[in-house]
Amino acid sequence: MITSPSSLRRSESSRRATLEAALELCTERGYGRVTVEAIAARAGVSKKTIYRWWPSKSAVLLEAFTEALVQAAPSADTDDIAADLRTHVNGAVGVLSVPPFGPAYAGILSELHHDDELAETVRTQLIEPRFEEVVVRLRVAQERGQIPPGADLRLAVEMLYGPVYYRHVLRKPMQDPEDVAVLVDHVLRALGVTVG
Repeated sequence: MITSPSSLRRSESSRRATLEAALELCTERGYGRVTVEAIAARAGVSKKTIYRWWPSKSAVLLEAFTEALVQAAPSADTDDIAADLRTHVNGAVGVLSVPPFGPAYAGILSELHHDDELAETVRTQLIEPRFEEVVVRLRVAQERGQIPPGADLRLAVEMLYGPVYYRHVLRKPMQDPEDVAVLVDHVLRALGVTVG
């Protein structure tokens, strides 16, 4: 069946409205009080439309959060690995620090222990692709001689993100740019990089 351009636009319009409605409701009510019914009513779509595209409210909010994170925390290559890591981590911290994204992601994380399908989706669609982007950026720096051979690049990514998630999950104040710079410097030193 051929889909007309107007119906494609309608579908994208409904998708965007659904994502925005879910985020607005999460900010207003808190994750636990958001329902698919409320999202549908706010977005002006049917529950059937939502369930055709997403299996749960968590999946709706995960898609909205992932889009925001990808835009805010790009993986750049300026040939300055420290600056690139600072930019990347600051972008992630920025998204996690503000409503609606921080509370939405906290709600998603709280559901992981009860929803194996959601946990797998978070791993495969959000965590692993972002993790691999940073590993690739570190590998490029290693190939350029900026990071010593044999350095554990995967562990370095965990060291970068561990403190960010720790603060987010425990609702501690998130890192400011100076804290992120210190974190990046510590991780690079652990890899054997001389940091000025």
